[in-house]
Amino acid sequence: MVKASVSQKVDELTERYPALAVCGKDLHEAVEMICESYRGGHKLIACGNGGSASDAEHIVGELMKGFLLPRRLDAAMAQKMREVCPEEADYFLENLQGALPALSLVNQVALNTAFANDQAPDLSFAQQILGMGNPGDVLLAISTSGNSKNVLYALQMAKVKGVKTIALTGRSGGKIYSRRLADVTIRVPDEETYRIQELHLPVYHMLCIAAEEEFFGRESQ
Repeated sequence: MVKASVSQKVDELTERYPALAVCGKDLHEAVEMICESYRGGHKLIACGNGGSASDAEHIVGELMKGFLLPRRLDAAMAQKMREVCPEEADYFLENLQGALPALSLVNQVALNTAFANDQAPDLSFAQQILGMGNPGDVLLAISTSGNSKNVLYALQMAKVKGVKTIALTGRSGGKIYSRRLADVTIRVPDEETYRIQELHLPVYHMLCIAAEEEFFGRESQ
């Protein structure tokens, strides 16, 4: 179970965005899944197309460095730095921040273009999951329609590899929801692409804030 202050992040989100109240159960489950993964030393993987590709990159940026909270490195890491690189240790400790491991499948330009050219463009995300996905990881797959083929295939490969899955979609959830391809599907209550994306942003911001609170909040110090 996550800390009470972490669970409250979902309630704070739905207070600010009442339309998202219908997603409450799935939001709580997504927070639990991500935090459980990080507790086990695993990583979050994100993917999407177009605006959702930008969202995937945005998510990685919020997780891999400080978002709202300071993320001071712990004493063990500080000691290791002083042993290995004593001249740079103070500079490292002043500037480096604790990270929640995350990667985006959309920024592997050489791999994605090579695989698209040589094999199958709609399997490039699946290829990366095959190569980098491990049991205990979480795939956060974003598709406003719920029907993007490369995202569907990534979700299917995630199941093959034992990777947990969260999908962010619009109201219908498309094939992701109808075929139950994700362990948790957060279906924001709109059908217009740009408005779905407007609701996706506060959702994934909350997921990042909740994870940061779990591992870097005051009760974790």
